[in-house]
Amino acid sequence: MLNRRSVLQGATALASVMILPVPAALATPIPFSFSYDALVERARGMAQAPYAPPFQPAPEIVAQIDYQRKGELVFRTAKAPFSGQPGTGPQKGYPLEFFPLGKYATKRVQMFVVEAGRATEVPYSADFFDMPADNPARKLPHNAGFAGFRLQEWAEAEDWTHQDWVAFQGASYFRAIGAAGQYGQSARGIVINAASNGKPEEFPDFTEFYIEQRPGASADDPVTVCALLDGPSVTGAYRFQLTRGQQRARGVGMEIEAQIFLREDVDRLGLMPLTSMFWFGEYGRDRLLDWRPEVHDSDGLEMWAGSGERIWRPLNNPDGTRISAFTDTDPKGFGLMQRDRDFDHYQDGVLYDRRPSVWVEPLTPLGKGEIQLMEIPTDDEINDNIGAFWVPEGPALKGAHYALHYRLHWQNLCPVPAENIAQTVETRIGRGGQPGLPRPENVYNFAVEFDRPAVMRQIPYGVFPKVVVSTSAGTISRTFAEPMPNGNIWRANFDLALLPGEIADLRMYLELAGRPLTETWLYQFSPGWAIPPH
Repeated sequence: MLNRRSVLQGATALASVMILPVPAALATPIPFSFSYDALVERARGMAQAPYAPPFQPAPEIVAQIDYQRKGELVFRTAKAPFSGQPGTGPQKGYPLEFFPLGKYATKRVQMFVVEAGRATEVPYSADFFDMPADNPARKLPHNAGFAGFRLQEWAEAEDWTHQDWVAFQGASYFRAIGAAGQYGQSARGIVINAASNGKPEEFPDFTEFYIEQRPGASADDPVTVCALLDGPSVTGAYRFQLTRGQQRARGVGMEIEAQIFLREDVDRLGLMPLTSMFWFGEYGRDRLLDWRPEVHDSDGLEMWAGSGERIWRPLNNPDGTRISAFTDTDPKGFGLMQRDRDFDHYQDGVLYDRRPSVWVEPLTPLGKGEIQLMEIPTDDEINDNIGAFWVPEGPALKGAHYALHYRLHWQNLCPVPAENIAQTVETRIGRGGQPGLPRPENVYNFAVEFDRPAVMRQIPYGVFPKVVVSTSAGTISRTFAEPMPNGNIWRANFDLALLPGEIADLRMYLELAGRPLTETWLYQFSPGWAIPPH
């Protein structure tokens, strides 16, 4: 049975190992006319026809290409299209390299290069790789195809042969490096029936990619990638404008258009989805299972509501799959963020402090719906257990059509920081009650810190902001705010009395003279999966 974790593990491992490819199918490729509009019409027509699963060539051979054998396949960079090398095409740009098939990426994905409105398939050949004589990949057929692709840094950069910045691989997953030059969380083309009681989750595939780089373009110009999506319940056409630029500290930008068609009813339709990993943070009980202080690719969901409210929701590693829904109309944006960028807080050479935050910016109004946060239990960092996506209002029925236009920002932090509002910088949870006195049973203390010097330094000396806090379960007590020694950070404190087995949805912010000083902090808390027993 295909499951979410197997797909994520395969895609994550392959992209992070940075091993490379093999092409697709035709002995003598024949150019043909191509446009995004025509791809949309193909997707529309496919939605009226029965689903046909993607071709999986030579399964008995592909199954032998495990992580170790796949690691032996080294792409010959001199053969990368757009690298300016002899025989690779007429121009330089962002060199295009391909991922090979393997045990965890078994479906053929066809690759096409587009030039002047004409698409030409890139045929598979073992000559794309250096591979040992005994590697099972040598037995792959001529129509084996690819598992995905990645783009290297600009062909004239000194590091282009060993530094990539975007990768598409596994179902509809893709990822990019951020301003700190590291991979981390991923995005997806679509989510179908994730955490649905009635149906198993479905993983539609990008089955074809059309990659175009305009002749004479510079490093600041976008790379255009069109993709065909196909799955049992959905089809779609996507157009990505991928922007890297010479100023690498800006991270990666993606402007995305999508036309999506449902061929079957869908219980949970997630649009513009992100997926990440959260094992534990400062407040997680699993911190006792590992020597590192924190382990996560993202530490919170940030939202900018249609009303203008700025919201921060720290992530959880719960005891069971949880879906939190935030109803809104025309939200201005949301994203899974890695706000904590201090290496000392992770102490890990895999550089969690450099993992990118990803912000979703709708470029056309979304209407009514919900930003949904999916949290799945994990006992290790190898599983991407967090999802965030937009769910439009109303049932997702067979024959429905959805048009999207949005932008993804792969950066360190939110590209549109809140004005005159302080942000959450720490969430801490511990035993409730007053230090030095007997601690009450089933009472938990929350200490949430907010920082933004331009805001917090405006608080007059001797004046204390009000902690505005509410809960869906239990009882709040001992609320107070206190400044930290450096003068920038204020800590909001409160106790929550909550019985075992209960779940509380908490909402809190700091207020001064009747106006919010901080963003709204939201959190879902249950004693059993938040802190260890005492």
